[in-house]
Amino acid sequence: MRSRQSGFTLVEIAIVLVIIGLLLGGVLKGQELINSAKVKNIIGDMRNVSLFIYGYQDKYKALPGDDAQAATHVTGGTTATCVGCIGNGIINGGYNSTTNTEESFLFWQHVRLANLAAGPTAVADANYIPKNADGGKIGIQSAANPVIAGMTGTYLVCTDGVLGKFAKQIDSTLDDSETSTGSIRAVLTSAVAAPFVPGTTAAVAVVTTATINDGLPYTVCQSF
Repeated sequence: MRSRQSGFTLVEIAIVLVIIGLLLGGVLKGQELINSAKVKNIIGDMRNVSLFIYGYQDKYKALPGDDAQAATHVTGGTTATCVGCIGNGIINGGYNSTTNTEESFLFWQHVRLANLAAGPTAVADANYIPKNADGGKIGIQSAANPVIAGMTGTYLVCTDGVLGKFAKQIDSTLDDSETSTGSIRAVLTSAVAAPFVPGTTAAVAVVTTATINDGLPYTVCQSF
């Protein structure tokens, strides 16, 4: 007696392959949307910092962090301990400062107490320093002694731990698509001192877009 062999027909195999293709396409499209949302969030975070500065200046005629009358202007505000530089129109300290009496660190407390930004106002809070969508720090400092060599302007907004592929997208969206020139520049986060001390720590040489590794974390700075 002959045994009948069972198996999938060509039509059934074709249907399965189509379904697998659709599922893979959906997964890839979903990841693309997630990545796009991350980039938009990081860009939004960087843009908001300038709005915080202008909003605070409009209210109190002073710079957040550099405000000599912070305790008067915002209830619970802490005045920086910078000797001879409080109220001089410069935000002293590095963007990733860990000193809670430094101007760049107190910037966040002042803008939050002024109801311009959300977040903890207690400088010892574990979540005090804001994070970007990739989990890296966001901060501001004067551009007089930049984190990234060659950058000019008045202020630098920097955010670290940004994957290379996102750093390139940020630059192409906001600037000239070249991470070694323009108002947006990038360097490997591992090359930046933590904390960066303006005037003491040397600026890091820029990297070109062509040499960026998509999977490595970068520090991206914008000057304005």
